[in-house]
Amino acid sequence: MSGMNNGNLVEIRDLRVDFPNPSGFTQAVRGISFSMGREKLGIVGESGSGKSVTGRALMRLLPQAARVRAEALRFDGIDVLGASERQMRTLRGGRIGLIMQDPKYSLNPVMTVGRQISEAWLAHNRSGSGGGGKREARDAALTLLEQVRIRDPKRVLGSYPHEVSGGMGQRVMIAMMLAPNPDLLIADEPTSALDASVQAEILKLIEDLVSARGMGLMLISHDLPLVARFCDRVVVMYAGQVMEELPARDLHRAQHAYTRGLLDCMPSLSKKRARLPTLTRDAAWLERHA
Repeated sequence: MSGMNNGNLVEIRDLRVDFPNPSGFTQAVRGISFSMGREKLGIVGESGSGKSVTGRALMRLLPQAARVRAEALRFDGIDVLGASERQMRTLRGGRIGLIMQDPKYSLNPVMTVGRQISEAWLAHNRSGSGGGGKREARDAALTLLEQVRIRDPKRVLGSYPHEVSGGMGQRVMIAMMLAPNPDLLIADEPTSALDASVQAEILKLIEDLVSARGMGLMLISHDLPLVARFCDRVVVMYAGQVMEELPARDLHRAQHAYTRGLLDCMPSLSKKRARLPTLTRDAAWLERHA
């Protein structure tokens, strides 16, 4: 594992992402800057704020039509925008893992769980070859299923994605992403498709694995209370811009009007009010508070 002189795993300066439309381009990300080390960083904001686009830009997974520009977009000192496709294949899934929102759309429905994890392991671990390599990969897949605390991992190894529950499918996705032992895990709304009790289990699992392996975690979410409990730092985004960046423990003391608006519109069982506040969504508001 290489290291940057400033200790940052990710460095983003003035990142801009535009998507073409019939009349020109839509600005999805408008000049954001932040950095992170081997820590738990939460990126929060409402739908359409640019959270997921930022994570995919770091992995260069945006559509070819997207226009991506940045003063700096680096992972562990590597210039992502200037890297060759061969370098990016090493980064994607190897040094950077991505957990998607719903495993139903991420797992191959015609391949067993064991085969999918084994292929992920083989893609980044070439020590074995032939039958020995495949046996080694299957053993590694079984170990990974045990690490993500799946009950009866030998049975699940031979199961197809439709034969496992949503929570179990998300554990399988985590196992696949951990196969190459990445430096950074990007979790894009990893629990929003799960019920509350399973959410807590998945988040505890991710937290334990990140801590044990010394990885960085970028948690993309719209759930402010969850991020406040789970992360070290928080970046708040709105309309493609960073509104505020602060320690997670201080989120309840946020100063920016947009962050305060997000916090104030959260429903509460302890406070009775006739109507939840709403956020102003116009360009003038953004220009006044940016």
